[in-house]
Amino acid sequence: MTIKIKSFQELTIDELHDLMQLRSEVFVVEQDCVYQDIDGKDRKALHILGFYEGELSAYSRCFQPGDYFEEAAIGRIVVDKRVRDKGLGHQIVDASIEAVQKTYNTSQIKLSAQTYLIDFYTSHGFQTTGEEYLEDGIPHIAMIKK
Repeated sequence: MTIKIKSFQELTIDELHDLMQLRSEVFVVEQDCVYQDIDGKDRKALHILGFYEGELSAYSRCFQPGDYFEEAAIGRIVVDKRVRDKGLGHQIVDASIEAVQKTYNTSQIKLSAQTYLIDFYTSHGFQTTGEEYLEDGIPHIAMIKK
């Protein structure tokens, strides 16, 4: 997978379209969740784009401390369902962690994980914190990497 890391202003129109389409395909259609994806936070985010065979297939957005949580944050982590057997989820999370560490000079990172992915994020050094909660009708739990 080829990784590109861009600010909102650096995204091309096609990249913006493709990342919005991927997020919508997975979070709205596949997970049958009606929520406000375009939340105004993309402008502050660092966008991690993963291209597999030339197509945007994995994505996340990252935030500096204080922009989303008190800690640096990774969110909207998504992999196209057609290539989920290729290990791209691990690659996009690793690239996101590295981008946060290099860009924001911090190793403390928080994310809001769908609870069925706890083991996945634990394998990347995240630990659960707090109680499970519903976010847009889907069970989540906060996880922190220190």
